[in-house]
Amino acid sequence: MSLRIAAVIPAYQAAPSVGEVVRGTLRLIPEVLVVDDGSTDATAEEARRAGARVISFTRNRGKGAALAAAFADLFGRGGFDAVDAVITLDADGQHLPEEIPRLLQAAEETGGDLVLGIRDHLFGKMSGVRRASNRLSSKAISFFAGQPLADIQTGFRFYSRRLIQTVGFPEARFEAESAVVVRAARRGFKVVTVPVHLGFADGRTTSHYRPLLDSLRIAGAVARARLEMLGWARSS
Repeated sequence: MSLRIAAVIPAYQAAPSVGEVVRGTLRLIPEVLVVDDGSTDATAEEARRAGARVISFTRNRGKGAALAAAFADLFGRGGFDAVDAVITLDADGQHLPEEIPRLLQAAEETGGDLVLGIRDHLFGKMSGVRRASNRLSSKAISFFAGQPLADIQTGFRFYSRRLIQTVGFPEARFEAESAVVVRAARRGFKVVTVPVHLGFADGRTTSHYRPLLDSLRIAGAVARARLEMLGWARSS
């Protein structure tokens, strides 16, 4: 792929795992940016030691805010340093860097602006609650997006610069990744999926997701995003 690609790893309390994720990613992508989301452990130090550039928040602001800061940093450049697209992956080791070429190939072959590395073929290895949550949320968000997508909760993604610069990334926490799918699909950007392998299928032990509160945040965010897109369509 001729595009200039960077990788973004949002990280919170990920000192034991972030270094290995950075090192694996650097074997495939020459620029890795870790956003340390207010960690109180050695997340930032381990990321730097592994070769990443690091942005550190003084307090925890949420995954959406971490990704937004990375997009502003990388997509805000000009000239020869301009980044065309970003791969995002989590810091806990669930997303395998060696799977990155699958996302890049899907983007290149389909012209996708948002590529989701999906895990629905691995749902059977997850706990019953997590499996049901992923399936139900994906169906609900697919309804708002107007496009069937099997796994919308995945954070292993390819984002084009033109997508983010057009639709933005305003939400602060986990809901940001769901809302951007709705905005992208409803604005006519190509959203595609590709199955990926994982380091481990069920991420409950490493996830900072709060089932009740974050599910409510997601529901509100995707509904607002759909309303925004209805307003955009009427004014177009």
